[in-house]
Amino acid sequence: MKRRSMKALILEGPGKLVVGTCPPPAQSSDEVLLRVQLVGLCGSDLNSFRGTNPLISYPRILGHEIAATVEDTGGANDDFPVGTDVTLMPYTSCGKCASCLRQRPNACQFNQTMGVQRDGALTEYISVPAAKIVRGNLSLKELCLVEPLSIGFHAIARGRVTAKDTVAVLGCGGVGLGAIAAASFAGAAAVAIDVDDRKLEIARKAGARHCINSQMQDCHEALRDLTNGQGPDVFVEAIGLPQTFRLAVEEVTFTGRVVYIGYAKVPVAYETKLFVQKELDILGSRNALPEDFRTVIQMLEARRFPVEDAISVTIGMDDAPQLIGQWAANPSSYSKIMVSLR
Repeated sequence: MKRRSMKALILEGPGKLVVGTCPPPAQSSDEVLLRVQLVGLCGSDLNSFRGTNPLISYPRILGHEIAATVEDTGGANDDFPVGTDVTLMPYTSCGKCASCLRQRPNACQFNQTMGVQRDGALTEYISVPAAKIVRGNLSLKELCLVEPLSIGFHAIARGRVTAKDTVAVLGCGGVGLGAIAAASFAGAAAVAIDVDDRKLEIARKAGARHCINSQMQDCHEALRDLTNGQGPDVFVEAIGLPQTFRLAVEEVTFTGRVVYIGYAKVPVAYETKLFVQKELDILGSRNALPEDFRTVIQMLEARRFPVEDAISVTIGMDDAPQLIGQWAANPSSYSKIMVSLR
């Protein structure tokens, strides 16, 4: 690129987010140059801003939920013509660790996610391997939602969810909504649990068959009523608190599956007899696989997700530092924030 520098949103350290500049990307022969259009922010970005994300290093350009337009194909990448709107898988994989050798590169031991261990997309242009690019018959907003939704879809795949299952999802933020949409798309009975009626209404539009406001209802009794006293077959934890980690194990049915998407910020004490007594499958879920991206795109192309409802606000880059400060002070006020670079 001929530009000397580009505008970028840079997290210089905990609580210090600034609009600065960075060098233009160097495009290699197997890479596609993308003009960034929209970037979504999620809970991991908020944790990075707060200084509670143990994986991030500073300074860091944020951004791993991406909608972009192909600017230069690099010559050999004719699958993505100039002008094509795309998203991408923002993870790396080494190809040699145990996870990669088991065909699970989403959990690569040496993964580097954009915006966390390496610079992200909150700048004007990025250059990425053609193999990481994904497209669909989707709007830019929909493309920007593919990656965060795929996290929830991967969790549902990890839980081996079928149409016969009742799936409880604790937390209706962006990732939880993905899990609800995925469970519904698989034909399962999704139960959304949250303390915010507004988020629960969005969850219902995303496919939740039942909603429980755990601040207003007894969660245990409500789940038992919905499952003939058995408890849900699969319990997806999408909040990341010690008490909700325990709740998943306590409420899931005997021989059920518990899927943890996030992680608690402090050690969690369990009544471990439940692991054995119930003969539970305790599963972690990290990032997503190409097939998860493809399933999300199928779901979005079928117009099975409330895109506009799920997006709290779209802002320009210059407004991002102030808004993210407000988000950190009152996280429940926002679900999905998108930053527009158009």
